Amino acid sequence: MNTYFSEGYAKFLLSLTLVAVTVALMSYAVVNFEGKSPNDYEATVSVSGEGEVLAVPDIGKFSFSVNAEGKTAIEAQEASGTAINDIMAFLREQGIEENDIKTQSYNQYPKYRWEERICPFGSYCPPGERIQDGFEVTQTVSVKVRDTDEAGAVIAGVGERGATNISGLNFTIDDMEALRSEARELAIEDAKAKAELLANQLGVDLVRIVSFNENGGYPPYFEERAFMAMDSAESGFGGAELPVGEESTKVSVNITYEIE
Repeated sequence: MNTYFSEGYAKFLLSLTLVAVTVALMSYAVVNFEGKSPNDYEATVSVSGEGEVLAVPDIGKFSFSVNAEGKTAIEAQEASGTAINDIMAFLREQGIEENDIKTQSYNQYPKYRWEERICPFGSYCPPGERIQDGFEVTQTVSVKVRDTDEAGAVIAGVGERGATNISGLNFTIDDMEALRSEARELAIEDAKAKAELLANQLGVDLVRIVSFNENGGYPPYFEERAFMAMDSAESGFGGAELPVGEESTKVSVNITYEIE
């Protein structure tokens, strides 16, 4: 009895185990089948395209500083304000808009001088002393000049009105995003043309786009292809020519198509 019962119980457990394993395997297959997306089975081709746009810079940018000193902080601020206000009035006269003039920094700090001790000959002489000697204010302003032909004259006028450290004159594109958008459109057209040619060569049809990736725009680079002539002394550069050049913006894309 006990032996027969033990054998029957063992067979029952074995059968139950086999049923459980079968159910588990079926469940695993169903889960994996349901978890797969149509993209796991579709045939695809991937192509890349590139677009480049060249444009002549439409703005000039430069910065300048105004340094002012005074015995007190208020005097230094007033002296700085007078010089800045004079320059601002000149810029407005040149047609520079308020939103094209921006203060980059404003610093005020005390000035010091070193005072040496007067000592009798042959006696001990204590070290000198640093003594505060007024205040200094420095304000740095950046300017956009939308009429690039007038950039030299604007810089000359700013310098004549007390600006110092005039630097950074460069020519660039004001709306770089518009250039990138145009370059992107060309890149997509290039990729589409390649995809259509490839599909024709393979004897398949393009069904739909299943993925898109953009690699850019890349930072623009400068090419000296155009020049702005400064033919008069009023240009502020002694009649020299300033190269304006062209800026290039590139965008590359990768597109994957489902095919059939």
